[in-house]
This record gives sequence, structure tokens and C-alpha cells, in this order.
Amino acid sequence: MNGSNSITTTTLCSPRNLHTRKTTIASSNGAVKSHNSEIPMKKPTLSPSGTMSFDYHNACFLKWGVNDLIYLFRYHPIPCVFGFLLLFFMWVEYTLRMVPSTSPPFDLGFVFTQNLNRLIASSPALNTLLATLNTVFVGMQMVYIGWSFFVEGRARAIIATLFMFTCRGILGYSTQLPLPEEFLGSGADFPVGNVSFFLFFSGHVAGAVIASLDMRRKQRWELAYLFDSLNLLQMVRLLGTRGHYTIDLAVGVGAGMLFDSLAGKYEEGKRKVGGGINGVNGNGKGHFVDFVKVNGGGT
Repeated sequence: MNGSNSITTTTLCSPRNLHTRKTTIASSNGAVKSHNSEIPMKKPTLSPSGTMSFDYHNACFLKWGVNDLIYLFRYHPIPCVFGFLLLFFMWVEYTLRMVPSTSPPFDLGFVFTQNLNRLIASSPALNTLLATLNTVFVGMQMVYIGWSFFVEGRARAIIATLFMFTCRGILGYSTQLPLPEEFLGSGADFPVGNVSFFLFFSGHVAGAVIASLDMRRKQRWELAYLFDSLNLLQMVRLLGTRGHYTIDLAVGVGAGMLFDSLAGKYEEGKRKVGGGINGVNGNGKGHFVDFVKVNGGGT
């Protein structure tokens, strides 16, 4: 029929475009437009007997060729490496001899920092110095996150920190790991003194990650790189003094990223509902009362 549009859809089921298809639209004036859209997954049909049926001859992998696999390894090496690592660690897990219940936990980070642990144990002054420097770094985190909220009026970092420490408290109390045998405490450490603390997960590391991510959002690159470097040194020191297990530090990095993302989603949700965030109302003022009102915490 003249004046109508014709649509031709070509679906190429290969690793090159597993999730896209090219749609060509020809309009009445002869113009041709094309765009990519997601391939709808063909749903199984219900047979007359009431059972689910699927045409397995149309499965994508049956249409793959050698060129598709070469393309996959060439342009998507990271997922391929993860696939090989999945198989490798499955082999490691199923052939690993479990640590007996009467033995201390095995920690690879402790193995790598054994010499550092001996050095710190032999020098109480060095232990105190490192603990003091680490406490200063924690103070830097607190000052920056507090500054971003109370001075600059940006709430994301402090919301992420509150989320993170709440989750850390719940998880840390739920699973209370044993204190490592070679733990080296210090009165200069944070919290000040040799008091009890949760091992899982590291709030020191997670707080530094939250601050670093906020610095990147504000394009404070030099400060972010500084915090990342100090955070790395902090992790080495915590392993050397047996203040945390390796898993505590690794999860601390992930927790910082996770709760920063959740804080961003929280802000976005409040913007949609209340029309503002970060303590700034419609007239540009940044009072804390405005922040509470905008976020539903006051009248």
C-alpha cells in the first residue's frame, strides 16, 4: 500500500551481537532508517498436551562459527578470562583440603606479610608509629566526608557511610570471627586503645573508598589518587598487624562501592519524590532544616 511504512528486521544470533538486532525502516518518502534494539527472547510454547515445548534448533549457540569464537576472544577477553577462572577455582575448591576446626584460619595475606608482622612485633615503637599514621588517615576520611555534607551541602558520601557502618555492625555481630593469633594491637589505633572491634568487614577501607569515589565525582583527581594510595598502605599495615583478615579488606572495598551506589539511588529516589536533596531547597539555601524537610524527616 502506498504511503505505508515497511519494516524489515534481521536478527543475527552470534557473539558479535547476541543482544541486539538491526531494524531497517523504509518510509513512504524513500528514506531508510536503521537502529539497534534488544532481541526479544523467544518464549517456549505450550503444547496441546499441556507441556512446555521449545524449538532447540533455533538455539543461538548452534549458529556460532569459528569466526564468532575468534571475535569473542578478541573483543571480549575479560569475560573469557573470568570463564577460565571459574573453571580453575571450581577445580581448586573441589580438590582443596579443608582447614581443620582445631587450626587457625588460613589467610594468604598473612602469608605474604609474614616478614612485616615479625618486623612490627620486634619494634613496639614502629607499631605505635604506624597505628598513629593510620589513625590520622581515618581522621582525614572523617573530615572530608563531614566537610562534603556540612560545608558543601552534598549528602551522598555521609549517607553511604551511615549505610555502610550499619551493615558492618549487623554482619560483624552476626558472624564474630576469631582474633588472629599474631594480632598486634596499639593504643594509638582507631578506635583509640586496644578495645574490641568487628573484624568483618573493614570500615577503615570502606570509608576510604567512599571518600575516594566522592572525590572522583567532584573531579578532585589528585586527592582521590592520594586516598587510594594511602588506603593501599593501610591494607598492608592491617594485614601486617593482623588487624583484619584479607577477606575483611576485600569486602571493605566492595562495600564502599556498593553503599556509595545505594546512596546515589537513595538521592535519586528522593529527588523524584521531594524535588530536592543535599540540603538545598528551591531558593538555593543550604540549611540543615531544608535538608530534613526535603527528605521527609520534618514538617
